[in-house]
Amino acid sequence: MSDTTRFSTAGGVTVTRTASQVDDAVLTTLAADIDHRRGGVLSSGVDYPGRYSRWHLAYVDPPVEIIARGRRIEAHALNDRGVVLLPAVAAAMAETGTVAHQSADRIVVDVPPSDSVPTEEERSRQSTVFTTLRAILSAFASPADPHLGLYGAYGYDLAIQFEPLRLRHDRAATGHRDLVLHLPDEIVVVDRKRETSVRYAYDFVVGERSTAGLSRHTEPTPTVADRPLPASPTPGRYAQVVRDAKERFHRGDLFEVTPSHLIHSRCDSPASFYERLRTKNPAPYEFFFNLGEGEYLVGASPEMYVRVSGDRVETCPIAGTIRRGRDAFEDAEQIRTLLNSRKDESELTMCTDVDRNDKARVCVPGSVRVIGRRQVELYSRLIHTVDHIEGRLRPGFDALDAFLTHMWAVTVTGAPKQWAMQFIEDHEDAPRRWYGGAVGFVGFDGSMNTGLTLRTAHIEGGISAVRAGATLLYDSDPDEEERETFLKAQALLDAVATPTAESVSTSESVSASSADSAQALPGDGLRVVLVDHQDSFVHTLGDYFRQQGAEVVTLRFGFPESRLDDLAPDLVVLSPGPGRPVDFDTEGLLRALDARGLPVFGVCLGLQAMVEQQGGRIDVLPYPAHGKPGSVRVVGSAGESSGLLAGLGPEFTAGRYHSLYATPENALGFEVSAVMTDASGATVAMALEDDVRGRWAVQFHPESILTAAGRSGHRLVANVLRLTRSRARAAAASGGAAGSEAAGSGAAFRA
Repeated sequence: MSDTTRFSTAGGVTVTRTASQVDDAVLTTLAADIDHRRGGVLSSGVDYPGRYSRWHLAYVDPPVEIIARGRRIEAHALNDRGVVLLPAVAAAMAETGTVAHQSADRIVVDVPPSDSVPTEEERSRQSTVFTTLRAILSAFASPADPHLGLYGAYGYDLAIQFEPLRLRHDRAATGHRDLVLHLPDEIVVVDRKRETSVRYAYDFVVGERSTAGLSRHTEPTPTVADRPLPASPTPGRYAQVVRDAKERFHRGDLFEVTPSHLIHSRCDSPASFYERLRTKNPAPYEFFFNLGEGEYLVGASPEMYVRVSGDRVETCPIAGTIRRGRDAFEDAEQIRTLLNSRKDESELTMCTDVDRNDKARVCVPGSVRVIGRRQVELYSRLIHTVDHIEGRLRPGFDALDAFLTHMWAVTVTGAPKQWAMQFIEDHEDAPRRWYGGAVGFVGFDGSMNTGLTLRTAHIEGGISAVRAGATLLYDSDPDEEERETFLKAQALLDAVATPTAESVSTSESVSASSADSAQALPGDGLRVVLVDHQDSFVHTLGDYFRQQGAEVVTLRFGFPESRLDDLAPDLVVLSPGPGRPVDFDTEGLLRALDARGLPVFGVCLGLQAMVEQQGGRIDVLPYPAHGKPGSVRVVGSAGESSGLLAGLGPEFTAGRYHSLYATPENALGFEVSAVMTDASGATVAMALEDDVRGRWAVQFHPESILTAAGRSGHRLVANVLRLTRSRARAAAASGGAAGSEAAGSGAAFRA
């Protein structure tokens, strides 16, 4: 019995879908076929309510494949059906770059870089190969089908098109691919929860041509000669990388970083390997892809990358790992140990703060919420703690924007991301290729479901290459972290070698407090320029200002001073960042702001920049405070109702990410309105104020989840905006020149 549906896409392609019931045993046959023909299997072998449920999907012989190497992207027709489809794909691609080649079965397009510097909110829309993918998705867009779309793998180096690195490894010599996606025309979907197994077969009409009646068969992929087995990693080398990272943590260049190394073994049959792996090591994102050109990916990833349904964006960052016990009682003790580990809690806190920041770039202000905190997930050998985070896409953004703003997940890179990725490039022996990227599906209906490419084997020439890494903090033990990498890899290595056999929610309230909601938002009509110092939390900070009604434009440091005149902001916010203020020429920017009389709010690195500009000294903590809570004490008259810290009480808890600090004695020219005593005994200036010059700063991170109790971070941001508005009104009332400049050339009263 079958059911037929017909619909049209936005680009004028007519689609006929026939759905028929099948026996789910067909999946085993399809997986065996994928050993020799292009195709993919995606499955989920675990149930975690609210996050994952059991399902299975497979396809073979896709008619069209899409490949990218750097900025060159091409589409190939793999059979006669693909030749019918290719004109629709080619028409979309040709609009996004220079056509280098076009024939009946192939089109190659070179995508130029953007000719302008984007704002951070627009970074996901700059010209890259994803511009071409977006055009293809638009041409085939239709809400009528939840399965039709592009399936495949996204390589780690795609991030270089968005965040340039100093490359140590020669990519040109290897010629490896950065992206391989398939457009299938027959998909088998098994829903374990509903106990249904359905084959969806698609035919297409493009122009005057139809795929009806044409064979779905494609040519087998070529066999690649077996290669020699590479040497095992040198014992102790990874531990030395950990020691190198600890030096960078101490300097404040990094908060965390996730370097990896390669472990190899033989693999005769990728399909058999996949079946063993998902049986022995069930995971939320199990997959097996034949990518052609002798490349296979087989994995059992525990971590979601990005999932989009409608305007809802979800991620589930994992950090905090411990070995499984021998039985349920030992598991319980291991879970207790894991949950009591401050190091593991800090690790996950940093990952979640970065993830929230990633979403804040493209999500509705206030919609980014932690809906599951330190939830425990058990796998075959390991126990993890997981946070679950959601947001709602702002109008004008889509699933690819959500995908790109998270590139790549902090759990496989570190924070701040760009500095962590540079550390990885400098310390790993070879390019990551597929590891640390993503696999999965982006639908023509606007949906997306992708998993991180970890716990993954990359197979070429009979050799399985498994990358494994660990999330490093200053607290990390080098030898223990090296052991953890081998433990993570072991589940895959055992599956390769073994013969065939056998919520507690801590989410923040989206709505404003009742006190705030009864009146106009403090940022209404104000424009904020947020300066990004390559930080991993800047967009969450921007989101907090937007929640208070302000218009926010984010500019990466080093922008021309003329942008200040073009944008005429009412307030400039200096973001946190790695390194020291001198790394970003904050002195020059502060001089430009002084010349214009613009008020400034600084966070962490921003505070340090203000102290140094005034001739104060910045010191280094003996023990860095990254992802750690701290008890901040309000001093002097700062608790008054109109000040920076109004409403926060005499003492509050705040999130800290810093190695550098200023003592109150070194905060020259400022009123020190809050301090804390560090674990080392140092007295740290935590809040500075200069109402006359319009300079306010905090050493802690108001946007961290550790500053969320009592909405302390939101209250602080609201206070900054009230101070900005109050200063501009007072200056305007006095008729002073500084008042005009402080108001951003009159922009303060646009509302």
